[in-house]
Amino acid sequence: VQLQASGGGLVQAGGSLRLSCATSGRTFSSYVMGWFRQAPGKECEFVARISGAGGATNYADSVKGRFAISRDNAKNTGYLQMNNLKPEDTATYYCAASNLFTSRAGAYDYWGQGTQVTVSS
Repeated sequence: VQLQASGGGLVQAGGSLRLSCATSGRTFSSYVMGWFRQAPGKECEFVARISGAGGATNYADSVKGRFAISRDNAKNTGYLQMNNLKPEDTATYYCAASNLFTSRAGAYDYWGQGTQVTVSS
């Protein structure tokens, strides 16, 4: 599975962005999709995950109520809608795929390149 994240950019605090994760292959629906982020000097942090069929989701406490993960298996694409962005959301965001419904980055076998999100105060 190859993944490609896009949609990052510069936004003011309180603004919104929608990240996309385009994938190759016809088995996208069999994978859990996760979003992670990494800020300079910090460890990779779990953001959100969604089950293969999209029926189950889970979020980090820091983004709960502000971010929404979704997927369109017909388009082999996943999304992360980010609302009410805060400066502390500034990071490089990565999408990843796993066979496990987990927040543990090490369990994700496939990773896309990152997309930069910068939130100004």
